[in-house]
Amino acid sequence: MIVEYIRYNINAQRQQDFVAAYLKASQYLQTSRFCLGYELAQCEEESANFILRIEWTSTEDHLTGFRKSSDFPGFLRHVRPFFSNIEEMNHYRLTPVVKKRE
Repeated sequence: MIVEYIRYNINAQRQQDFVAAYLKASQYLQTSRFCLGYELAQCEEESANFILRIEWTSTEDHLTGFRKSSDFPGFLRHVRPFFSNIEEMNHYRLTPVVKKRE
């Protein structure tokens, strides 16, 4: 598994539209066999900052599987208006330093 993090800076006037766009786009993540999970979080201290976290089966599956699938055009249609607000978009490999409560 690989985790993609996308950091956005979204001004207050566009935040509602941004969240709504990802609510619509998330249907394409849900149906993708390459997506294992996702979450969109908004910073409490600096409300313009958002982080999208997507768990992919692999970087290759994301870049060539999802992006070449029938799910990608619909996903892209909803989120493309916010591309200029991206501050970081990278894939991360998990380390052994982790603790999850169930």
